[in-house]
Amino acid sequence: MKYVFAIVFILIVKIGKSQSIEYPIAPKKPVIDTLFSYQILDEYRWLEEVNSKETQDWLANQHVITKSYLRKLAVKINSSTSIDRYAYVKYDNPYKDGDYYFTYAYYNNVGVPALFYQTDLRSDPDILIDPSFISAKDNILLQNYKVAKDSKHLAYQFSRNGSDWGEIKVINLKTGLHRSDHLKHIKFSQIAWKEDGFYYSKYPDAQFNETVGQEIYYHTIGTEQNEDKLVFKRKDSPYASFDCITTNDERFMIIKERDLSKSVINIFYIDFNEPNAALRPLLTRLKLSENISIIDNHNDKLIAISYKDVNNGMLIKIDPKNPRDWESFIPEFSSSLLLEVELFHDKVVCIYQSNGKQQVVFFDMQGNVLHAIDLPFGFAVNRLNGAKQDKEILFSYEGYTQPKIVYRLNLESFEMKPLRATVVNFDFTQYKTKELEVVSFDGTIVPLFLVYKNDIDLSKSNPLLLKAYGGFGVVSIPYFSPDIVHFLNKGGIFAFANIRGGGDKGKEWALSGKGVNKMNSFNDFIATSEYLIENNYTTREKFAITGKSNGGLVVAVAMTLRPDLYKVVVPEVAPLDMVRFEKFTIGHFHKDEYGSTRDSLGLLNLLSYSPFHTINDTINYPACMIMTSENDDRVPPFHSYKFAAKLQNRAKQINPILLRVEKDAGHYGATGSFKKVLKERAAIYDFIISNLMD
Repeated sequence: MKYVFAIVFILIVKIGKSQSIEYPIAPKKPVIDTLFSYQILDEYRWLEEVNSKETQDWLANQHVITKSYLRKLAVKINSSTSIDRYAYVKYDNPYKDGDYYFTYAYYNNVGVPALFYQTDLRSDPDILIDPSFISAKDNILLQNYKVAKDSKHLAYQFSRNGSDWGEIKVINLKTGLHRSDHLKHIKFSQIAWKEDGFYYSKYPDAQFNETVGQEIYYHTIGTEQNEDKLVFKRKDSPYASFDCITTNDERFMIIKERDLSKSVINIFYIDFNEPNAALRPLLTRLKLSENISIIDNHNDKLIAISYKDVNNGMLIKIDPKNPRDWESFIPEFSSSLLLEVELFHDKVVCIYQSNGKQQVVFFDMQGNVLHAIDLPFGFAVNRLNGAKQDKEILFSYEGYTQPKIVYRLNLESFEMKPLRATVVNFDFTQYKTKELEVVSFDGTIVPLFLVYKNDIDLSKSNPLLLKAYGGFGVVSIPYFSPDIVHFLNKGGIFAFANIRGGGDKGKEWALSGKGVNKMNSFNDFIATSEYLIENNYTTREKFAITGKSNGGLVVAVAMTLRPDLYKVVVPEVAPLDMVRFEKFTIGHFHKDEYGSTRDSLGLLNLLSYSPFHTINDTINYPACMIMTSENDDRVPPFHSYKFAAKLQNRAKQINPILLRVEKDAGHYGATGSFKKVLKERAAIYDFIISNLMD
C-alpha cells in the first residue's frame, strides 16, 4: 500500500467565535500488533521516529499553529503579567549541609537558578555554581548536591536541556574552585560520600531506548571516571534499580535493590567498622509493598521507615547482626500517615499528615514524644533540615496561596523564630482552603480539596480547575503556586482530588489504584468531577482539568472516557499509549504500576483506558492542549505526538486540539530559565481561561 506524505495538506476547523485552526494532516500508516489473540491497530507509529524528517516537518507545522494560537491569547488574556507579579521570589529557603548553608536563587528573576552558599545566616550568600558558566549553549539544570563529611568538597549533579541524564562535578568549598573530576552517563543517582570519594550509579547511554543495566561505582576525587571501582550490578536482572546511601557518620553504606522482574526488594550493607568490611545482605526478598527504607544509624543500629504489615508507616531499629529480629521504634499511628523522618542531634523528627493537616512530632531516641507542632489546615512542610550534630534546624512551610515561611527551631527548647518570609505583593489572607469528601462509584470516600477567594459564592457554578496525580504511592501536598493565585483572582476555583493510586491514605490506598486496580484511579477522578457539577460548584461549560506525568494520564483518560464532563483538558508529559509505554526508556520500571502487555489480563486492562486507543472517531472532544518536551527521556514525547495526531485527524473534532512542545526541556517541562517557566505556565492558563471564561 502506498502513502502520500502530504504535510502541505491542511484540515481547517472552525472554532465558533474563537480562532480557525489549520491542522497538518498526519498520514495514516497502519501497523498491526498481534498480542495474544488481539490485533491492535496503530496508524501513527511513524511518529515514534522523532528525528525523522517527516516527523520533524509535522512538528514544525504543529509549532506554527500552536504559537499563532497562543500569541493571540497572550494579548487577550495576558496570564504572563499576573503570574510574573505573584511569582516574585528573591531566594529559596536555605539548606544546611555540613558547615554551610546553600540556597538556589535567580538574579532578579532572570537567567537560571544558581547555587549560593554561606557559613552563617547573618552574612550575605556568595555564588558557588553558576549554571551559565558550565555551558553557554545548553540549558543547565542543577539536580542535586552533597557535601563531604569534612565539608571540604561538594559534588553536584546537573543535566543538559531537561534530560534525565546527568553529569557530576566536584568543587572545593574552601577555594570555590572546581576539581578536574567530571563523571558522565549518570541517571537517577544519589551522591553518597565516603572519605575521599563517593558512590554513584550510572547506566549505558541511550535516549529513548530502554534504560537497563544500572551499576554502582565508587569514585575517588582526583581520578578519571574510567578508574572508578564497580561496586554492584546485576547481570541476571538488567531491569533491577538501585539506591545507594551512606549514613551521616559514614560507618554504613546501604544499597537498596528493587527487582521488578522478581517483585522483590533486597537491601545490602557494608559496615566499615568491621575488620574485613564487605557487602552483606541485610534484608532480602521483601515484597514490593513491604517497602523498608534505611534513613540513618544510631550507634550500632540502623533506623528505617517500614511499611511491612502496616498501612501508614512506622520507624524500626535494625541490628545488622540480627536483621530479621528488628524492633519497633516509633509505632504506626492509625489515623496519621508518616511522610518524612529526619535525625538531628539526639532527636527524631517525623512529619505526619491526617485529613489535610500536617503535624511535626519530635521524639527522643527511645521513641518518646517530646513536642509537636500543628500546621494550619491546607499547609505543608516545605523543608526540614540541618546538620545532624546541630541543636538548631530550619523549618519552613507553605500553602497553595501562601509562599514559604522559614523558621529557626531550637531542638532543646522547641522555640521557633522567623528567619524569613517570602515577600509577596498580594494579600494571601483573602483565600480559603476546605476539604470535601466524595463518594466514588464503589462507595469509597475520596478526599477533595477546594481553594478559592473568600468572597466567591460557591453555589453559583464558577469556573473550576481540577487536578490530581494518583499514582506510584505519591502523597500530594500543597505548594505555593502563582498560577493558582492568578486563576483564583480571575474568579475561578482550584480543586485537587486525592484519588486512589496515590499514597494520601497510606499503602492500601496506593495498592487499590495500581496494576489491575488502576481503573479505580480514573473512576475516582470522574466521580469527583460529577460531584462538583451535581453540587453546583461548576458546570460542564466552566470545567477544566489538568495533570502532569501520571496526573496527565488521569486527565487524558477522563477526557476520552467522559468527554461530556469537561470543557478544557491539559495533560502534561503524560504516558498516553499504554500498549507501548513499557518498551521505551524507564517504562519497564512502571509495569508494577500499570501492568504489562506480556500478560493477557494486563493487556486488556491497559486497552480499557489507554487514551490513544480509546479515542472515538464520532466524538468532538473538549478543547485540549497536549504538553510535552522534546528531550523527555522518562515519558518520550511521541506519546503526545501520536495522541495529538489521532485527535486532530478526525472530521468530528470541532474544539481546538493543540500540541505544545517545549524545546531543550525534559520531563519537568520548562526548567532553569525563569522566562521559559513563566512562558509555559502562562500558555496553559491563557488556554484554560480563554476557553472557560471568554
